[in-house]
Order: sequence, then C-alpha cells, then structure tokens
Amino acid sequence: MTAAEQEGRARISRRAASVAPSATLAVDAKAKALRAAGQSVIGFGAGEPDFPTPGHIVEAAVAACADPTMHKYTPTAGLPALREAIAAKTGRDSGLVVEPSQVLVTNGGKQAVANAFAVLCDPGDEVLVPAPYWTTYPEAIALAGGVPVAVPTDESTGFCVTVDALEAARTPRTKVVLFVSPSNPTGAVSPRADIEAIGRWAVEHGLWVVTDEIYEHLVYGDAVHHSMPVVVPELAETCVVVNGVAKTYAMTGWRVGWLVGPPDVVAAATNIQSHETSNVANVSQRAALAAVSGDLGAVEEMRAAFDRRRRTIHRMLNEIEGITCIEPQGAFYAFPSVAGLLGRTIRGRTPSTSAELAELAIDEAGVAVVPGEAFGAPGYFRMSYALGDDDLVEGVSRLATLFADAT
Repeated sequence: MTAAEQEGRARISRRAASVAPSATLAVDAKAKALRAAGQSVIGFGAGEPDFPTPGHIVEAAVAACADPTMHKYTPTAGLPALREAIAAKTGRDSGLVVEPSQVLVTNGGKQAVANAFAVLCDPGDEVLVPAPYWTTYPEAIALAGGVPVAVPTDESTGFCVTVDALEAARTPRTKVVLFVSPSNPTGAVSPRADIEAIGRWAVEHGLWVVTDEIYEHLVYGDAVHHSMPVVVPELAETCVVVNGVAKTYAMTGWRVGWLVGPPDVVAAATNIQSHETSNVANVSQRAALAAVSGDLGAVEEMRAAFDRRRRTIHRMLNEIEGITCIEPQGAFYAFPSVAGLLGRTIRGRTPSTSAELAELAIDEAGVAVVPGEAFGAPGYFRMSYALGDDDLVEGVSRLATLFADAT
C-alpha cells in the first residue's frame, strides 16, 4: 500500500468511530476516580444494586470452581440445566411458556440486546425506540446496521409510549419496535391496556418487538409488570424477550443475561455468539442457575428497600426549587426535570444544559448524576436510588444546598 493510500484510509472504521461511550459507566468511573483521589463523592450514576449477591448464589459459584467440568467450554447457548431453568423461571414469573431451546444465555443483558438487533436488522431497517431510552439501545441498533428512530414521550403520559406516537413514527422501513417496561431511565411502568394495544398494533403491521424485561420484579405501589407476548399471544413468533440476573439478584458483575425468542432467531443469535464470545463463563452460569432456580425471598427484601428509597428521593427532589419529579413506578431510577435551574447562575457558573448542570453538581457538591442528554431527553437527570439510604439522603441534601444558591 502506498503512502497516499494509507493516508486516505481511516485508522478506525466509521462504524466504530460512531459509537458513543456509555454515559452511565463514564459517570460511574469519574465518581470512583474522584473517590480514589480522596474526594467525597456520592454517585447516583450506575444502575447497580448496593446489595451483595445472595449467599446461596455465591456458594454455588464456589462449588463450580472446584468442579473440573466447569473448567471447559460449554455449549455456546449455555449450560443445558441453566437454559431449562430460565425457561421454567420465565413461565413462573411472567407466564410466557417457552422451551429451553428458545433460550440463549448471553454475557449480560447488553449482549442479549446486541444479539437481538444483529439478528433482526439489515442495513437501513428502522427500529422505533421510545425516548427517554437506555444509552445502549441506539448504539446496539446502529452497530447492527439498523437505524434507531426516537419516539418521544413526556411527563403527560408518565413517560409511557403510546400507539399513536409509534404510528406517527412508523415508515415503510420500520421493522422493529423496542419496548421497555419497567423503564430505564424513567422508572415508568406501562399499563396492561397500553401493552396490549402496542402488541396488537405490531402484529397488525407485521413488526417485530424486542422487549427488555430485566426490571420485571422491581415494581412498586399499584404498578404491575406484564409481558407483552403473554398479553398478546399472537405476537410470540415475532417477539424477542431479553432479561438477566443483574438487577433482580444484585449480580451486575457476574455478566449473565439471556435472550428468549422463536427458534430461528435463537439459532441465528447463537451462531453470532459462537464467533464473538462462545459461552458465558461457566462459574457465572452455575451462579445464575442457583439464582433463577431459587425463591424470590432475597429479591423481595431488596425490592422493599428500593421502594423506601424511591419514596424518599421523590419527596426530597420535589422539595428543591427548580426541580420537578414524577414518582417512578418501577426499576430504581428517578428522572427529575431540572429545566427550572437552567440559565440560572449557581456559584459563578450559568449552566444552560442538563449536561453542564451535572458537571456543576459533581464539581461543586461531589454528587454524580447522569444528564438527560445521554438518554435523548435534555433537561433531566437520571438518578439511581440503588444506593444506601444515608448516602441517598446526603446526596440529595447536597444538591438542595447547591441549588439553593441559584439566582
């Protein structure tokens, strides 16, 4: 290759260069770096339960370490016993009856999301993505060659997407609808009637649905989680469900998720995974087996704590002048509007965006939040309440003190 040819060729592919880093992980990394440097920082950034993984799950992993069969490759799709257990758990928890062959065990929920879009999207296929959205969804769609199409929601519907909004965004190129309830980042939980309407609309127009159910057990008050392919059974052949152990069982670091779908989709996703990562780490798979096969006692204890923190953060945020926050119904995130603080001067700085306000919060108050720009919703913060009660109160109190200086 000549020097001219080398000069004209980009070192990094356009596809790779277009990927934005994870804003949530970036905020969490900054908070940890500041703590390591001796600063007092309270992080509302990462969606990570502050509880340890339940003991019986850890014990299963310890036992797996001593089992020589766990030192070798397993089938790409996962340990047969784990696939069976996930199929049983899916039927138990959501009512969706599937065969073990319809389950692919993945390296966390992110790989399940990426595999789903890799299988479903050809270049130019559009995917409707309700906004605010988790930062990974648009990137995974784009990496698969698809085109993410944001479908805005707002506080008037509790951040729940409607059929009318989806229909307004549908074009002849639309192939997939992403549906998430409970929602990251808003904590919204869609009512059954809305879920049924969206599912029937998707069937009517021949659209695929990818539904992320990783927060299925984290609902509060009168909110109820409903699985779309259960509510609309005729959707089963054109629906992919992604899930994992991370949020329900406090296992974010174990990296076990899964994809459930029609046999041809699962087979294609398994082929892709066979070239990307092969099987999930066997010790983690055995830990996940203990998690999904056990009862939900430990999960209920964590859910009760999240519920308490949910009510606390909602009350405290709404007591701060310039902030309004609807009450989250699921997951473990508050999504307050900070529009009332933008354009005001706070300690010599005048932030005009929620991103600039988030920088001010960590610089001046030692509070790490993720700005709404990362979720397609400028003017908001995402604040995880999956942290200790005392830290939660201290962190919001710091914000209240900081923002009291706004003029």
